[in-house]
Amino acid sequence: MILTAPVAAPAAAPAADCRLCPRLAAFRDANRARHPGFHNAPVASFGPLEARLLIVGLAPGLKGANQTGRPFTGDYAGDLLYATLEKFGLARGAYGRHAGDGLALVDCRITNAVRCVPPENKPTPEESKTCRPFLAAELAGLERLEVVLALGTLAHGEVLTALGHRKSHYRFGHGALHQLPGGLLLADSYHCSRYNTNTGRLTVEMFEAVFAELTVRLGAG
Repeated sequence: MILTAPVAAPAAAPAADCRLCPRLAAFRDANRARHPGFHNAPVASFGPLEARLLIVGLAPGLKGANQTGRPFTGDYAGDLLYATLEKFGLARGAYGRHAGDGLALVDCRITNAVRCVPPENKPTPEESKTCRPFLAAELAGLERLEVVLALGTLAHGEVLTALGHRKSHYRFGHGALHQLPGGLLLADSYHCSRYNTNTGRLTVEMFEAVFAELTVRLGAG
């Protein structure tokens, strides 16, 4: 099933002007003044509620999702992520770096561990904790969910904590697969940021290899 617009699972989204994290709320306020045309609000998840794959990132980018209102849309990380999703049949349409491009996800959904843009792309541990109930509700609300792909160490840890598992039992590693109690599979990848690709920590081939493995597993499910 495909869906063309960002839709949050029931009870999985913060309020449109969420003030639970004072630092993040103040940063959004400042960015509204600097960039009045930006989304400048919590970013809802994108993709069908019937998805079997959930991709979890860190937080919206200032001139990416915080600008466009759709996860991983408008910056380099989205360029790589959506091109990869299209290549492996997890997206249809043409990615156009804006939420109205008509792109649709197939059996896949995207969210962030922290829903609001943080200064310097770095949420504090307290901000991650405050936003965690929304991630937990997201995970619980996807009834057909089989695989969660964590992009980066923070997303990996937040998924485990939201599910009630100890992080020490499941070590992050690019390409690692963790079979969790209850049947859910947690997969890891380095974040598809420009920094990681520019430094060679993550190559396109490495990123695509993760999706190649996951699509095989989903196809066998």
